[in-house]
Amino acid sequence: MTTAEPDLRAEDLHLGYDDRAVVSGLDLALPAGRITAIVGANACGKSTLLRALARLLAPRSGAVRLDGRALHSIPTRELAQRLGILPQSPVAPDGLTVLDLVNRGRSPHQTWWRQWTKADEAAVHDALTATGTTELAHRAVDELSGGQRQRAWIAMAVAQGTEVLLLDEPTTYLDLAHQIDVLDLVTDLNRREGRTIVMVLHDLNQACRYADHVIAMKSGRVVAEGTPAEVIDAATVEDVFGLRCQVTQDPVSGTPLVIPVGRHHQPAAERADAP
Repeated sequence: MTTAEPDLRAEDLHLGYDDRAVVSGLDLALPAGRITAIVGANACGKSTLLRALARLLAPRSGAVRLDGRALHSIPTRELAQRLGILPQSPVAPDGLTVLDLVNRGRSPHQTWWRQWTKADEAAVHDALTATGTTELAHRAVDELSGGQRQRAWIAMAVAQGTEVLLLDEPTTYLDLAHQIDVLDLVTDLNRREGRTIVMVLHDLNQACRYADHVIAMKSGRVVAEGTPAEVIDAATVEDVFGLRCQVTQDPVSGTPLVIPVGRHHQPAAERADAP
């Protein structure tokens, strides 16, 4: 993996599907070597933006650039050596072992004249070790628990050796303990190897705990970005999510802690005034 700091950004980006516009006029620069969390309500454009950052969705107009080069101008193999994505709920072929899956992460580095090398072997070994999946190497991916399966997919992305890693809701369908395991693993990759990580998260408190940089989206636009403390306050949460809340300090991490206020937990006077 290269040690250069990647410059990944969107410029006047417009995205959509068929006749439906999803993202409009978005400008964004992702901090290199940091963990960025993209948050927002359902259908606000988070995953659509991530797909465009990974060149899985072509812009209607504007551009995504990596080190000043438009993504569509970068050869596919070169881009795959620099930028990796883990989509929501990926599915492996029946019977594929964890080792086979992680080996596939080395595909962008292979050509007809450059076959499997000791460097590939070392990258796979290191990825299995980093993700705690060595003992699972010869088990079928479809036989694993949700947390084990997610670690296996992350191992494949790690073996790919990219300097930028995009994760679309990496904690979906995992119980709380496995969610924390995955987010701790992502943090390890960032701190140990300096990888630039961008992930879509639903849980605001997890975003505050694990991200250096938070991007809050609403209706296809960025409404706030910065450190968790700069972005996450009661007014922004209500604007972005339509949710009343109180924001205090997380007693463990010192980051913002969002406490939702539902209808049944409003002050008595406010409940009395409610219809």
